Amino acid sequence: MARIQAWIKAARPRTLPLATTCVLIGGAVGFQANPEASWLVLGLAFFVVVKLQTLANFANDYGDFMKGTDGDNRPDRALASGEITPAEMRAKLIFNSVVIFVAGCATVFVSFREVGVDLSSVGLVILGVAAIAAAFKYTMGKSAYGYRGLGDLFVLLFFGYVGVLGVAFLLSHEVQTSWLLPATFSGLMAVAVLNLNNMRDHDGDKAAGKNTLVVKMGPDNAKKYHATVLVIAWGCMLWFLQDWKGLMWYALIALVCMKNLVFVWNNKEAKNLDPELKKVALFAFVTGMFMLMTATL
Repeated sequence: MARIQAWIKAARPRTLPLATTCVLIGGAVGFQANPEASWLVLGLAFFVVVKLQTLANFANDYGDFMKGTDGDNRPDRALASGEITPAEMRAKLIFNSVVIFVAGCATVFVSFREVGVDLSSVGLVILGVAAIAAAFKYTMGKSAYGYRGLGDLFVLLFFGYVGVLGVAFLLSHEVQTSWLLPATFSGLMAVAVLNLNNMRDHDGDKAAGKNTLVVKMGPDNAKKYHATVLVIAWGCMLWFLQDWKGLMWYALIALVCMKNLVFVWNNKEAKNLDPELKKVALFAFVTGMFMLMTATL
């Protein structure tokens, strides 16, 4: 049996703060619209999203290994390093999928138990199933979208619009058009992290036939793309937060985050981008945490 340390490596804990940003932002706007919303629902949503990200990381490890993208060049990956076998990973993928589905259904039930189950609640369950499928299909299967340059689109969709609006709807049972702005921020910050990851791995991905958006557009255009993503993300968020308390602090976070843009623009070594992933993820997480605190305290 694989050791606990190997499973922790495969789960990639450093990706979890970014994944939960959509829960924090969705919770903030949800509680702002409905101050009596349930903290239990938010807690369950948080658990589901953490498990979904873990599932995606397991599936990514498995898919890249089975396609030959990860080998001796990736000792940091659990399967490529031999610490976990493919059979063990397949069993864990099935187990996690069941846990996520059950937890997701429980979240929807708790949210709608007083108002009654309707088509919108069924729709949320369907979105949850779609999120599970998306976690698998990023690198697994012949039609893996991560290998066709579609990863950015799916990240924007699920880390942004589905995540933020879904959590907000669970808490408030409504969706406001203005919420598209923070949802865009959440999704684009996740896209920025993915872009940095793909810029770092450009050479290996290209050699393995993993046609990420960076491989398709090239490193120089990827830098321009990165700058565009960050500027739009923060523009949307600061516009939305005009009437919120602490706007100055959010603007300061945005300003500090722009240092990443400058660093990436001037960087010549792909390996130097790895620490920047954590920084961008942290900026997004801290922003979401501040929003939730502002809306609930």
